Amino acid sequence: MKTALVFPGQGSQTVGMGKKLADAFPIAREIFERVDAALSQKLSKVMFDGPEFELTLTANAQPALMASSIAALKVLEKESGLNVREDAAFVAGHSLGEYSALCAAGSLTLEDTAKLLRVRGEAMQKAVPVGEGAMAAILGLEFGVVTKIATQSASDLYLAGAVCQAANDNGGGQVVISGTKEAVGRAMELAKLAGAKRALPLPVSAPFHCALMHPAALSMEAALKHVAIRRPRPPLVANVMASAVDDPEAIRSGLVAQVTGTVRWRESVAYMRAEGVTRFVEVGAGKVLAGLIKRIAGGATVVSVGTPADVAAFKVATKH
Repeated sequence: MKTALVFPGQGSQTVGMGKKLADAFPIAREIFERVDAALSQKLSKVMFDGPEFELTLTANAQPALMASSIAALKVLEKESGLNVREDAAFVAGHSLGEYSALCAAGSLTLEDTAKLLRVRGEAMQKAVPVGEGAMAAILGLEFGVVTKIATQSASDLYLAGAVCQAANDNGGGQVVISGTKEAVGRAMELAKLAGAKRALPLPVSAPFHCALMHPAALSMEAALKHVAIRRPRPPLVANVMASAVDDPEAIRSGLVAQVTGTVRWRESVAYMRAEGVTRFVEVGAGKVLAGLIKRIAGGATVVSVGTPADVAAFKVATKH
């Protein structure tokens, strides 16, 4: 059985995430304490107790989700005997989850990962003034169709700086678009005319993964220059490439490109499936990726591990 470990992105955060792991396992508490120290902030208190608006801030949500994922992974390793290097064929993550994946595979230290995600979150939030950007989920249309609609919507408006791009190709007929508010609104109208089942505005604070994030990409390029990146073991299936990579410089450039580029999640999962992966383990908060993977990789085993109960169930399943 070939296994891939996958790590969730923004939107999976909930107040209380990681608390049960911290209460039950010293190794999880250690991860949260190390992240708190790296950021000089009691982020774990925000994670465990809220308030929700503070956890949802991009600069907090990104390192918090990573901390939750790595805490769950370390518990999983200790309790079930999972060895990331030996037992996983690939690691992958959705957007910020790519940083969690690199940390899990020994490519980035926990402290560097936390600091990079703090920079990333702050830079993405500052890149576009609040209210000028938007994102929306288009359901029921294929990626190629939505890409054309996004391009058309920006050109239809004849507005200086109008931007609309496909931000996330999530699979199963779910594509997220991102850009200037007017262009995204126009794209939603065009999508409905093209037969989309639904076009839903997303409650986000900034238009991620589009050209408007260029200032944030520059910030990440500067931050990543000063960070050691080792070869991940196992290799990373990168968002912008949708294929395996283990060269540190290719990873570094991919992390920069990812800020403005499309998260090619459908293709990434399909790549891992084609490479023989039969089990996907989502590590961390929520079960968003599990739902997406089930629609992309029919027949694969998909499990989510984010709580002590999930760890216990995984431990039992691996014994049989």
